Amino acid sequence: MSRARIAVLVSGGGTNLQALIDAEKKGIIKSGKIELVISNKEGAYALERAQKADIETAVVSKKQLGSQSAFEAGIIKLLDEKKIDIIVLAGFMVILSEEFTKRYPERIINVHPSLIPSFCGEGFYGLRVHEAALSYGVKVTGATVHFVNEIPDGGRIIMQKAVSIREDDTPETLQKRVMRLAEWKILPASVEKVCAGLISK
Repeated sequence: MSRARIAVLVSGGGTNLQALIDAEKKGIIKSGKIELVISNKEGAYALERAQKADIETAVVSKKQLGSQSAFEAGIIKLLDEKKIDIIVLAGFMVILSEEFTKRYPERIINVHPSLIPSFCGEGFYGLRVHEAALSYGVKVTGATVHFVNEIPDGGRIIMQKAVSIREDDTPETLQKRVMRLAEWKILPASVEKVCAGLISK
């Protein structure tokens, strides 16, 4: 295997996907190649970002398929067809079942906008994480990249980066800064680390 084959799962705007695309172009991700972007939502802007970068896209909708198992089977079929080695969750707003995560042990990567074990687990996503950090009064937050297992935000940590909280922060300003200073740096670095480990086996 010269380069690991990467699939990115998205739900929204795709800012983390863009960070990965840019990192591959710059050679930060050199041990892997993004081969496929799957969205669970039609019209997600992330799909446009992928198309602009000439990456194959697909939509698998739980709503249309009617159940979690049919939805996951649809994703697995696409992953198998493209012989995917690594799955990156980049703003993917669906919790995957234990059956799915066990199929890909330490092959699924997620980025979470806090320093796990703080402000993580079920119900902590998007702005809610930053609202919780501010209301708790912590002085430092950040982002964590971790492997995905059956426990939400429970897999082994790959990388973390801290970001200081400012007096005048709002959840929105904090979210943007955590993305810029932490998520967009450690997600590509973690993907490269895991891909490099895979291809050296």
